[in-house]
Amino acid sequence: MKKITVCTVLFLWVFSGSISAQKKNKDAVYQNPKSSTEKRIADLLSRMTVEEKVGQISTPLGWPMYEKTGNKVGVSEAFKKTLQEEFTGMLWATLRADPWTKKTLSNGLNPELAAKATNAIQKYAMKQTRLGIPILLAEECPHGHMAIGATVFPTSLGQASTWNPVLIEKMGAAIGEETRLQGGHIGYGPVLDLAREPRWSRVEETYGEDPWLISKMGVAMVKGFQGTDLKSGYHVVSTLKHFAAYGAPEGGHNGGSIAVGLRGLNQFYLPPIKAAVDAGALSVMTAYNSIDGIPCTANPYLLKELLIKEWKFKGFSISDLGSISGLYNNHHVAADAEGAAALAINAGLDADLSGYGYGKSLIKAVKSGQVKKAVLDTAVSRVLRIKFNMGLFEKPYVDPSKALALVRNAEKINLSAQVARESIILLKNKGALLPLNKNIKKLAVIGPNADNIYNQLGDYTAPQDQGNVITVLQGIKNKLGNAVQVTYAKGCDIRDTSSNDIEAAVALVREADAAVVVLGGSSARDFKTEYQDSGAANVKQSEGKLSDMESGEGFDRSTLDMLGDQTKLLSELKKTGKPIVLVLIMGRPLNLNYAAENIDAILNAWYPGQGGGTAIADVLFGDYNPAGRLPISFPKSVGQLPVYYNAMSPQRRPYLEGDAKPLYIVSVSA
Repeated sequence: MKKITVCTVLFLWVFSGSISAQKKNKDAVYQNPKSSTEKRIADLLSRMTVEEKVGQISTPLGWPMYEKTGNKVGVSEAFKKTLQEEFTGMLWATLRADPWTKKTLSNGLNPELAAKATNAIQKYAMKQTRLGIPILLAEECPHGHMAIGATVFPTSLGQASTWNPVLIEKMGAAIGEETRLQGGHIGYGPVLDLAREPRWSRVEETYGEDPWLISKMGVAMVKGFQGTDLKSGYHVVSTLKHFAAYGAPEGGHNGGSIAVGLRGLNQFYLPPIKAAVDAGALSVMTAYNSIDGIPCTANPYLLKELLIKEWKFKGFSISDLGSISGLYNNHHVAADAEGAAALAINAGLDADLSGYGYGKSLIKAVKSGQVKKAVLDTAVSRVLRIKFNMGLFEKPYVDPSKALALVRNAEKINLSAQVARESIILLKNKGALLPLNKNIKKLAVIGPNADNIYNQLGDYTAPQDQGNVITVLQGIKNKLGNAVQVTYAKGCDIRDTSSNDIEAAVALVREADAAVVVLGGSSARDFKTEYQDSGAANVKQSEGKLSDMESGEGFDRSTLDMLGDQTKLLSELKKTGKPIVLVLIMGRPLNLNYAAENIDAILNAWYPGQGGGTAIADVLFGDYNPAGRLPISFPKSVGQLPVYYNAMSPQRRPYLEGDAKPLYIVSVSA
């Protein structure tokens, strides 16, 4: 009884202290919206301890910070502890749901509850802390807000294939709106990495191999995300990924080193980032890799000379998840955590994505003199500037009813399908096989990607409610109705070869007038996958049935062949003599040599998002003319790599085994 009394007294003392502090701060300059942002920043900095400052530039994982009971949601004990002990100023991926976070349709949040959860987080931070500073909430937004109930758009390779910046800006605005209405303030995206290594696991997240196209897409996304008024309640800050030269790692190893000279860096890798900065982007994320041995997370040339001095960047930089600690446990350029924190912030890195890269280590570094107070204040001021300019001190809350009404509404669902339509690329159409006749009597739909919702969505995708996603099979059925007999067989898996039903698929095609075969790859994660601290998957041999996943962060490849029995399935179907249309759903260029030689019609849809089945059916039956263009080249073999259209002179010579030309190449004149 005595222990309970002491705890109660302590709580009341802390609570009353925060209330009295808020009353004292009520008339402070930083609380006055009529004061200039710079005066408000200076005033708030003058009141903060070193610990509070470090908390403002630390970004812990957000999804443990709420708790849900039925239809009620509030802050968790983990959030209260984090706020009390670490003075947290930012959270990342609070609303993220996927196998890594272990947030599902049952224990995760719909848009209305998400808005209530972020309101609860803001209310606690504003009311129960000494200075009442609102929390910046950053969310993953590469092809839609990675939250339950949000609209899923095509992944970036598909977006780039539209070659339509106006459409992509509209899409970016939709993503920004859905994120902001649920309480998010920062959208991680776009990914502006130049993809010159298709074995790399994250190719799907990029806009391809052309710096000009990447720049146009990136600027469109930044304008869509940020709009013209960050106080509007419908826009978010755009975080550019990844700074810099992340997309061509040696051997395709995610986060691997890259050797590139200053000319190559400035001619190819940096222009998209600069274009987005010039367009007003307010946040930049560093990359895991090193350039000529210098890790990007502690590279003063990138973070100070280029970003701040030359490009006049007005926002804040942030590490990728865990990359500050990677300075000592991966790159081995720092002796310990304290040294890594000092190295990063002294190089110009403002914020830490993880919560443990700065935190106690940076506090020690400041107090030991490794980091000057002015350096810390500069970093903190850049984060506070965003909070003041977004109006969060005055309006920290969102309206849950708006989230319920506007997230994934009919307009955004239609927009997702339109982006998918414009992303579809016609690679081959021998004998004008396409479009198919709607009066066809019997159509066979075959393949592991024909009726799998998650295989067509790509990485960084939340769990989906039943009916949210239109597969190719469903899209065809919706298009043709009951007048045409549509049969379906999976045929095989993407990777696993322990079982297949190729014979059943062949039998269906023999009885059909034509076949649509949907093959490719998958970035669909499952709850059996193990993850690194960064969220990338740990790829290891499984004793049981293999998942379909062969792309997505962590799934680097040593070949580009279609895996499993897919080519075997395609070749057996070819033997039937029936017309075959191959539809490719995948996250990177794959080896299409057999298909290019033997199949009459080939459509490439990348990962087309939730409306992909509708879009593909529209193209198959002539209701939409496919006009997408490749943003990345297809090699004939990995032995040709690297393959990209703008290789510098001299011209590449043939190999002993064949020519050096890719199977399909980007055409900038298309």
